[in-house]
Amino acid sequence: MCQPDYRIGDERMEYKLLVVEDDAVIAEEMKRHLERWGYEVFCVQDFRNVLGEFAACSPQLVLMDIGLPFYNGYYWCTQIRQISQVPIIFVSSAGDNMNIVMAVNMGGDDFVTKPFEPEILSAKVQAMLRRTYAFRERTNIMEWDGMVLDLTDASLLAEGQKMELTKNEFRILQILFENAGKTVSRESIMKRLWDNDCFVDDNTLTVNMTRLRKKLEAVGLKQPIHTKKGLGYSIGEAQ
Repeated sequence: MCQPDYRIGDERMEYKLLVVEDDAVIAEEMKRHLERWGYEVFCVQDFRNVLGEFAACSPQLVLMDIGLPFYNGYYWCTQIRQISQVPIIFVSSAGDNMNIVMAVNMGGDDFVTKPFEPEILSAKVQAMLRRTYAFRERTNIMEWDGMVLDLTDASLLAEGQKMELTKNEFRILQILFENAGKTVSRESIMKRLWDNDCFVDDNTLTVNMTRLRKKLEAVGLKQPIHTKKGLGYSIGEAQ
């Protein structure tokens, strides 16, 4: 897989782009053209889970169509804006003033009207990346089954709701996300919390886990954390 780079001053930057376009032909043309400019380009496959694919890709820029299956581009723009300030360029044939204004109001940064010249698209992408990453760091998030853990502000986005986590709740989820599909022992979790200067004994860990589960259940998540008796915990069913 290519390792794109773009130089800002003496700093080497690497960029991943996410294309949210349901027309496979257009998506592939955009991908092929932008890859020639040295970017690493991913195209969304599951339009029910655009946010999950965004989190898994962790791109530095999103190219967003408006007319999409299930939910439109405005919806996914607002979802992304809850966890990230990554630049979003709308690319749509609905280029009237109303849609352009709506795109900006929903959190979009620029608008390209279809049909477009590929060179115009790449020029706008370059300009947006230059303006943004001369001073902004890339996103820092983790995702599992539609839940998005933001490592920058210790929050969790789930079922369309953003919840603030305590220090222990955040660290517990971070450990489970890092080991998704695997059982993590109670001893490992407590050691991790100890290493971070936040010691909890065995009973305190149980209390923290109970509170975290109740918080997740309150937003409609049913038992995402599983207990393996005598072994530990897992996010989802451990294989």
